[in-house]
Amino acid sequence: MYINGIGTAVPKNRFLQRDVWAAFQAAPQFGLLTDRSRAILRKVLNGSNGITARHASMEALSEAFDLTPDGLQRRFAQAAPALATSAALQAIKRAGLVPTDIDGLLISTCTGYLCPGLTSYVSERLNLRPGIPCLDLVGQGCGAGLPNLHTADTLIRGGRAGHVLSVCVEVCSAALFLDDDPGVLISACLFGDGAAAAVVSDKPIGSRHVRWSHFQTILKPEYREELRFEQRGGMLRNILKPSVPKLAASAAEELLSMALLQAGRSREDIRAWIWHAGGRDVLLALREQLHLTDDDLRHSHAVLRDYGNISSPSVFFVLDATLNDGAPNGTWWMSSFGAGFSCHGALLEVTES
Repeated sequence: MYINGIGTAVPKNRFLQRDVWAAFQAAPQFGLLTDRSRAILRKVLNGSNGITARHASMEALSEAFDLTPDGLQRRFAQAAPALATSAALQAIKRAGLVPTDIDGLLISTCTGYLCPGLTSYVSERLNLRPGIPCLDLVGQGCGAGLPNLHTADTLIRGGRAGHVLSVCVEVCSAALFLDDDPGVLISACLFGDGAAAAVVSDKPIGSRHVRWSHFQTILKPEYREELRFEQRGGMLRNILKPSVPKLAASAAEELLSMALLQAGRSREDIRAWIWHAGGRDVLLALREQLHLTDDDLRHSHAVLRDYGNISSPSVFFVLDATLNDGAPNGTWWMSSFGAGFSCHGALLEVTES
């Protein structure tokens, strides 16, 4: 399988972290928080947390605090199809294709629910052929991008498709929740909205070839309570424990070792690193655990700085930045992690024709 085109999309409105802090102070829910909780918000939003700004699906930050199940669901239903379609169109164009060339559509999300799923809305907006397989993949959290691509690879290897459109879209502002739990508060300071798409094919298109190989995954349900969503009052509430950065780094190292062993490669063979931009502390833990450099993580840091943690699309954003930056050809490592606790990775073989 070859990755032939990447597309990304974010809402038009961008909000600086200091603007978010001002909006929090003006929100009716702010006064219901404890002094400790307000201090956490102040520290994270005004401190050095690796994020400058985030995009959100609203005209004004005051809209963020319509924290009712119906209000949050409306936000998801309006924003998710539009963001996914925009990213998909860009990916199709970059691959040099048209929508009717697409043989399959996969969409991952965890921040909202529609039935019929997002594939119904996006396939209609793209005017895809009505007989192609369309799969809605839910519940995999921030790590969903790589399992989505692995599913596309399965369709292609099975001869069911020549070109598959893999899409991840998250409207994290539709999963906003506020209470005195530190993990909930940090989540409110961390996540942004966005979508990304990749056209993957059985053959390469263009002069630069990005071949997907040696996918690996680890699922550790014993750590499920460290990172997941729960439903409370009809709304999604993010559970985020302080142990997550070290857990992610440990699982990522284990996964990388598995993939390198299977491929007969070594760490020295890797020319570029594509990591999910999960947060400043996650990237610091990865740097320490895997003995990476700031240069190795620069694209992940840049995505985090400009967009925050955009959950499942994040790793596509980092891959797009790496490709646009002209990283050297050779073996690249791409990895994401999220709810479950789960971690996923794949080697990418990048060559010139």
